[in-house]
Amino acid sequence: MSQRIAHVTLLVGDYDEAIEFYTKKLDFVLLEDTRLSEEKRWVLLAPKGARACCLLLAKAATAAQTARIGDQTGGRVFLFLFTDNFWQDYHTLRDRDVRFVRLPEDQEYGTVAVFEDLYGNRWDLIQPGEHNKGLIRRR
Repeated sequence: MSQRIAHVTLLVGDYDEAIEFYTKKLDFVLLEDTRLSEEKRWVLLAPKGARACCLLLAKAATAAQTARIGDQTGGRVFLFLFTDNFWQDYHTLRDRDVRFVRLPEDQEYGTVAVFEDLYGNRWDLIQPGEHNKGLIRRR
């Protein structure tokens, strides 16, 4: 049996503003944007070259969902963006006014900095260290 995580749902306030942030600031690729109803769309985004696991944008439809936008993990880092060129990506994101809440540091697992997306969800930007380089594929 073969299984994998295909999509991770990310609650958003607006599809188009989220698409703009992820494609313009993070260089993600819009893989699909299909209208399902007047209010609902099937929107998939992924980092360039990545197709194994995608973000599925879900527009909040209830007050409880709206309250979770930007805080899906209670303030912890939510998503992890691996890179094979940390410093290039870090400087690119900073130049695009992406807000970093933890500056770069070397950890035993790699070089990491924490940034926030447009809603305040926290992300780790990570270049894996020597013992876990197999976790990232070259672009």
